[in-house]
Amino acid sequence: MVDTSALDETYELADILIKKATKEQLAECARLLALNLAHHQINHAEIPVEETLSLLRRAEPNEEHLNVLIEGMLNLIGVLVNVCGGPGHVRH
Repeated sequence: MVDTSALDETYELADILIKKATKEQLAECARLLALNLAHHQINHAEIPVEETLSLLRRAEPNEEHLNVLIEGMLNLIGVLVNVCGGPGHVRH
């Protein structure tokens, strides 16, 4: 069994930031994440949506899936902090 405590913590922090964000800040966050995804797709390859959704549907993620989920949440947290005026805020 894989330890999911780090994933739980990142989800919890992301939820806190999402609840504090305005609709406009969430929209800006979505735009920035979409640009990051487009950059990845252009340089590497498109990520099938079904593949991404399957990660979220897994009851028991393995270590690799867990790392992807954690990195995704860390990306979200980083963009939310940036957009919502966290430490060292830089507006895009």
